Amino acid sequence: NEAIPMPLGHGALEIGERRRLGHSLREKRYDRAWVLPNSFKSALIPFFANIPHRTGWRGEMRYGLLNDARVLDKDAWPLMVERYVALAYDKGVMRTAKDLPQPLLWPQLQVSEGEKSLMCSDFSLSSERPLIGFCPGAEFGPAKRWPHYHYAELAKQLINEGYQVVLFGSAKDHEAGNEILAALNSEQQAWCRNLAGETQLEQAVILIAACKAIVTNDSGLMHVAAALDRPLVALYGPSSPDFTPPLSHKARVIRLITGYHKVRKGDTAQGYHQSLIDITPQRVLEELHSLLSEEGV
Repeated sequence: NEAIPMPLGHGALEIGERRRLGHSLREKRYDRAWVLPNSFKSALIPFFANIPHRTGWRGEMRYGLLNDARVLDKDAWPLMVERYVALAYDKGVMRTAKDLPQPLLWPQLQVSEGEKSLMCSDFSLSSERPLIGFCPGAEFGPAKRWPHYHYAELAKQLINEGYQVVLFGSAKDHEAGNEILAALNSEQQAWCRNLAGETQLEQAVILIAACKAIVTNDSGLMHVAAALDRPLVALYGPSSPDFTPPLSHKARVIRLITGYHKVRKGDTAQGYHQSLIDITPQRVLEELHSLLSEEGV
């Protein structure tokens, strides 16, 4: 098994670089590639690598790039995970999601107690209080984010209950973390750490595994927490959990609207979406208490 780093930024086409990477993979003599995204550019590297069997949904005009292109019926395959699993079967074998063997195998990540203890020590997280993780960031800006002032209010209540709060995310989420911290008094700030942009992904995975529970927007780290089987409260606004929900029996989804709304900026001055503003910290705290109670915390 090998993980191959992608030397390109998100959304970058750069055909020359994709050709170079594809050519570098030819010596591996891979037999088959499953191209999960539907984009044109995602099918280029397997094509340039001369991988003989290239499977994926037809997507963005990928004739020739894929030689096993499937036609996607979105109604027959409502969930992303179902669409991905279907590609593992020969064309025509699985006609709808109902044909897939159940239950589906959800992604799982495992972290040892020793790894968690060592990583908490490396980041100087106290062992005196249990950890609650917040993932306040989201791709494409604030429209998918629960407001920072709601996160701050929830942090205050959890810290007063005896927890410590850790904020996770990328470097571009660091400012949102600082806004949460700034809303706390000095005593509360001692029990809240902003690690957004301060960790590598592997470190964040281990630290999330050490948390008793996670509160998160619709984000990549939400799916990490689900794969780690952490109790989590997932907060949705314009994006829909009907397509990419957290795949965990320990997840609680809070959403106050229906349907999918393609927005990048919310309807307030700070860019938050009203449906996320309307989710109160008290509502989230109640769900969190319920989850923690089920875990015996």
